[in-house]
Amino acid sequence: MAASDVRHPSDPTRRIRAVLFDLDGTLYRQAPLRRLMALELLTLPLSGPLRASKRLRALRAYRGAQEQLRHGSKNGSVAQAQLALAARASGLPDAEVAALVDEWMQRRPLKHLGRCRMPGADALLAFLRERAVPAAVLSDYPAVEKLRALGWADRFDFVLSAADPEIGRFKPDPRGFQRACTRWGLPPRDVLMVGDRLAVDGAGAAAAGMPSVILGARPPAGVSVPPECVFVASMEELRRVLDDRR
Repeated sequence: MAASDVRHPSDPTRRIRAVLFDLDGTLYRQAPLRRLMALELLTLPLSGPLRASKRLRALRAYRGAQEQLRHGSKNGSVAQAQLALAARASGLPDAEVAALVDEWMQRRPLKHLGRCRMPGADALLAFLRERAVPAAVLSDYPAVEKLRALGWADRFDFVLSAADPEIGRFKPDPRGFQRACTRWGLPPRDVLMVGDRLAVDGAGAAAAGMPSVILGARPPAGVSVPPECVFVASMEELRRVLDDRR
């Protein structure tokens, strides 16, 4: 593919030709969104205390199942396995858990996302567009509607998630990262992963042969960090790191 490039964050002899973003916690702030959703969850007991308890247990179990499946069995779709684990933990039918997840984790948060944008993300995306560097998203959850709610539906070449049939794995499995490189027709060494979790985004990028940037403080001594993983405090700092005109 034809592409421009930007500065490589850890190797001045190389260039970055495309940027792959995580979504949750990277392009928007999760903490304020969770506070807003916690207020909405207070309405669940209106459906009856016992049923509300099961529904809350199902949502918590669904989140927990994702972490359980990150390094678990590779047989079958992790999306279906996650749903089954949450249903088993809550005692609710699979179909009801699927409806709960769709309502409370996909549709209801959309109206809040605009106010939770990560500071500096819009400027970074504009910078990449100006430099003709393509961008895409790789998320563990379906991301298209979230990007639309954030106002960035037209900012990305494509959007991938663990639920896609050709991926079917949560990060840090390298399959999604490799799929992105294939879509662009670029070698992994030329694609930068930007995420917020070292053990998920950074480890997955390293497994696929990609450099990465993690938003947040460098971990304490003793925690393994891939050689081509850089830590930045903000999207503004990342833009400065990538901009070779500064």
